[in-house]
Amino acid sequence: MATSLEELAKLINAPTEDRSLEFKKAEQQLDRTKLFRRCVAIGNEGGGRIILGVTDARPRRVVDTKAFPNIAKIEADVFANCKIRVVVEELQHPDGRVLVFNIPSRPAGSAFEFEGQYLMRVGEETQPMSADRLRTIFAESRPPWEYRLATDGLTRSEVVKLLKTDAYYDLLELPYPTTQAKLLEVFVGEGFLREVPGGLAITNLAAICFANNVRDFDGLQFKYQRFVIYDGPGKLVTRLDRTETRGIAIDFEQRVDEVYSHLPGGEFIDSALRKERRMLPRVAIRELLANALIHQDFEQNGNHVLVELFDNRMLISSPGVPLIDTERFIDGYRSRNEKLADLLRRLGICERLSSGIDKVITSVEAAQLPAPDFRVQNDLTVSLLFAAKPLEAMDRGERIRACYQHCSLRYVTQLVTTNQSIRDRFGLDKSQMETASRILRDTVEAGRIKIDPTKVNSMKYREYIPAWA
Repeated sequence: MATSLEELAKLINAPTEDRSLEFKKAEQQLDRTKLFRRCVAIGNEGGGRIILGVTDARPRRVVDTKAFPNIAKIEADVFANCKIRVVVEELQHPDGRVLVFNIPSRPAGSAFEFEGQYLMRVGEETQPMSADRLRTIFAESRPPWEYRLATDGLTRSEVVKLLKTDAYYDLLELPYPTTQAKLLEVFVGEGFLREVPGGLAITNLAAICFANNVRDFDGLQFKYQRFVIYDGPGKLVTRLDRTETRGIAIDFEQRVDEVYSHLPGGEFIDSALRKERRMLPRVAIRELLANALIHQDFEQNGNHVLVELFDNRMLISSPGVPLIDTERFIDGYRSRNEKLADLLRRLGICERLSSGIDKVITSVEAAQLPAPDFRVQNDLTVSLLFAAKPLEAMDRGERIRACYQHCSLRYVTQLVTTNQSIRDRFGLDKSQMETASRILRDTVEAGRIKIDPTKVNSMKYREYIPAWA
C-alpha cells in the first residue's frame, strides 16, 4: 500500500480527479467533519485516496500541509466516527509534507455511514445516497439480477405464451425443437427457466431478452425502451413517442432501423451513384443503443432506456452510473450484467471486446461529425451524438473532446496521433497546420493528452498519446 514519491508524481499528473482520487490543499488544517464525509463517500464508491498538501487545480503542485500532525489519532478518529479503517501515509516531498489517506471500499452488500447518512459524492459536495442506489447496494448479497425469478408457477404452455421462444433459435440459426419438452429442456440449460414447486419459473434473463411484453412480469413493467422525436432543438413539441415492450433479443435490429429511419437526411451523388446520407451513422446508433440496453442498472426502479431525437442531436439515456469513468469508455470495459452480455454476444447483438465505443468514435470521425459526449446525470448514463457542424462553429471544449477521443482511439489501435491525423479528423488541408496545432496544444493544456515521451519529437513530427497512457 505504501505510496512512493514516484507514484505520487503520477497521481499529481493525472488528467482529472475521479471517484478514487481527490486532492486537498489543506496547508494549515482540514475540517474534520468534511474529511469524515469524504472518506465515507469515497469508500461507498469503491475506495480510493484523499491527498492533502497538493493543490487540486492543474497544474497541481505540492504546497506542504500541517494538518493532522498525529497520524495515529486521525486514523482512530475516522474509525470511531465512520467505522472505516483508513491508512494514512506521511510523505516528505522536496516541496513539503504530504498526507495520503488510503480509503478501503465498502464491503459488498453494505455501505459506510456518517451521522446516520449513507453518503456519495456529487461534484465537490457529498450528499445522501438515493433510495434506489441503497437498494442496489443492499441487494448485492442476492443472486445477480439475471438469475432471479421474474415469475413462477407456470405450465409449459404458459411459458411459451409469455416468451417468444423461436427468437432464440432464429438468432443462433438453429432448427426449432420438434417438441415442447425439448425446447424447455434447452431453456432450463440456458438458465432461462427453472423447475420449482408448482411448475416452471422464468428468470429475469429470459424475460428481458425474449418477453412478448415485459409488462407481463411484475418486476419488469418499466424495463422497456422509449423513443421520442421532438420538433426543433428543444422539448416543446413532441412529434413521436413510442414504447417498445418486447424483449431485447426479439427485434433489436428493427429498433435500430426505426431510429435510423427517422433521422434527418437526404440523397447525394457519389461517382454517378445516388446514395443516402443521414444525420448520424447507423453503426454509432446501434452500438450506443446496445450498450444502453445491456449495461443498464436493472435494480433502479421507474427508469428505462430512453432515445431522444432532436433536429441537431440524439440522446440515449440508460439507468445507472457506469462502472468505469466516462473518459475511459474507449479503452475500458466492465459489464454490470455479465450473463446478459454473454448471451447477447452469442446472439450476435453485442461484442464483449470493448469495441462498441471504438466503432462509435470511428464512424463519427469518418463522417467528420462533432465528437460524442458521454455524461452521468441523475443516476443515468447519457450518450450524445451531434449533427454535422463546421470546425469554426465548434467551441473549445468540443474541439478538445474530439482531439482526446481521436488520440485515445488511435492509441488503443496502435496508431499515432500527429498534426496530420488531426487534420484528417477535422477535414483540414495542409495550409491549416496551425489550426491543428492549436487544437493539440489546447488538449495538452487541458490535461487530456500529452506528447509521447518515448519518441524523439520535432515540432513538425510530434506524436501524442492520451494522458492516461
